[in-house]
Amino acid sequence: MLYQLYESQRSLMEPFADFAQAASKVYSNPLSPLGQNPFAQRVSAGYDLVYRLGKDYLKPEFGLRTVDVEGVSVAIHERIEIDKPFCELRRFKRFTDDTTTLTTLKNQPAVLIVAPLSGHYATLLRDTVKTMLKDHKVYITDWKNARLVPQSEGAFHLDDYVNYVQEFIRHLQGIYGNCHVMSVCQPTVPVLAAVALMASRGETTPLTMTMMGGPIDARKSPTAVNNLATNKSSNWFENNVIYRVPQNFPGAGRRVYPGFLQHTGFVAMNPSNHARSHYDYFKDLIKGDGTSAEAHRKFYDEYNAVLDMDADYYLETIRVVFQEFSLVNGTWDVKGADGKVERVRPQDITRTALFSVEGELDDISGSGQTEAVHSICTGVVDSEQRHYEVKGAGHYGIFSGRRWRDMVYPEVKAFILQHSLKPQAAPAAQAEADAPAKAATAAPVAVKRAPQKKTVAKSVSKPAAKATVVPVAKPASKGKRTRV
Repeated sequence: MLYQLYESQRSLMEPFADFAQAASKVYSNPLSPLGQNPFAQRVSAGYDLVYRLGKDYLKPEFGLRTVDVEGVSVAIHERIEIDKPFCELRRFKRFTDDTTTLTTLKNQPAVLIVAPLSGHYATLLRDTVKTMLKDHKVYITDWKNARLVPQSEGAFHLDDYVNYVQEFIRHLQGIYGNCHVMSVCQPTVPVLAAVALMASRGETTPLTMTMMGGPIDARKSPTAVNNLATNKSSNWFENNVIYRVPQNFPGAGRRVYPGFLQHTGFVAMNPSNHARSHYDYFKDLIKGDGTSAEAHRKFYDEYNAVLDMDADYYLETIRVVFQEFSLVNGTWDVKGADGKVERVRPQDITRTALFSVEGELDDISGSGQTEAVHSICTGVVDSEQRHYEVKGAGHYGIFSGRRWRDMVYPEVKAFILQHSLKPQAAPAAQAEADAPAKAATAAPVAVKRAPQKKTVAKSVSKPAAKATVVPVAKPASKGKRTRV
């Protein structure tokens, strides 16, 4: 019923929003008689704000047309490589007539960016994609709005998410031989599961995994998001936040967690900040500060565009990630596309380098939640693991904005390049060599390690921000892991 009421309210507000937009233009037009009013600019700003608060926000475009590669403007063609019922694998194909640049593009590594399915569209990572395109072949998971997926396509489970990721990884491996995977926020958990399952089967795994701001172990530094999930039962979530899609959408009747509820939760985390931002926008319009006003519009066009999530996927994520902590407890079983149920064993990953990134001020995935990936991926030698804490960055700052471009991206780029130049042995050739490691990690995931002696040295890479690398002394068989 709540979803139907929301849609009715939105439909009623639509003509008022359209009127407010038209009135704003009339009062801001200097050729209009109303535009000559001494208070015209204030009235126009007020109507514009009403329009922005009342309009319906649709899925934005990535809108990436060109990218600069070593001083050459390269055209971008956005296309769908794989179309699944609940997700599209989207590729940003680059074209150029410059032969030198073309050779450069062909030799760059392929990266699969796994976008969050947590309320916003994949376009939230536009800045991530745009920056990565300078030095990588970029693919991204573009998740679909569940209210647009007909019920005939069936339900979507967390296991299906894991299976999608595996299929996309194999697709890139089939084209390039191998690839790198980057997950941002929520998908760090299913991506780790996907790679772990591939490793357990003896499949070729990605060269690197970059995990940014995700709830690998949501017990560490719990945030308001974590507390809500742990303080309420699964039945509470099913009875209070799950609704059926109204009849005016293709997915009519599908059980979903509505995007408008998720958006309400986002705003409720920092209501005063949003109120201040809208008031500043109003003042910018009055002052005629078009640059600041446009920046506000771009941010909220993205922030206010939300999607519905299938109910089964949402409820399973709450249970597996935030209530039972199945991944770190070693109790997560995933049903594959072939119907076979397999245990997720991160300790089986041995040939994929691991890079974790956290924001110092992240209020969604708290400190230590992403770094916890290193304690459960015990099969990866420490010299192939790195952790980077971004000083002064919140959740969005680690993948968008100045800190992402100046601090995080140089580290990510260097890590991927380092392992792109290193050949990875085929699983069959490595089976015998990996046998001792697998035997050693057959015990439960929580493994106590020998006391560590820490020393401080200068970082091998040079990001814009100052950082230190801390090699940790380990037994000869394990190598060294660095902390940036």
